[in-house]
Amino acid sequence: MNDLELYRIAEDARKNAYAPFSGFRVGAALLTEDGKVYTGVNVENSSYGATICAERTAFVKAISEGERSFTAIAISAGDVPSLPCGICRQFMYEFAPQIRIITGPIREDDPEGGLKVQSLEQLLPEGFSLNH
Repeated sequence: MNDLELYRIAEDARKNAYAPFSGFRVGAALLTEDGKVYTGVNVENSSYGATICAERTAFVKAISEGERSFTAIAISAGDVPSLPCGICRQFMYEFAPQIRIITGPIREDDPEGGLKVQSLEQLLPEGFSLNH
């Protein structure tokens, strides 16, 4: 699966986000090493600390199904670029310190979508792990 296909899945998932407080809807699509895709959305809560981001939703769904090897995650927030928050970066680091992070928005004038691709190591250098 290419980056643009994965991003479009995240974009499609975004419509299921529950964001009545911020209105900031986010979708994520997590690709496993064996090619399966798990989606996630942000789910806000009246008790703001109980809110969960789209990235962690996708990871939790995959992990609960026994997945442990991940290669890429695409994150869509509509017309604005959106990188994972600090909590999500640390959460992802636990399972996939080498993961590729694909963000938009899509640029229709670019055949590859104009997506930005970074590694988690770029976004969270020297991440925390009990294995260190």
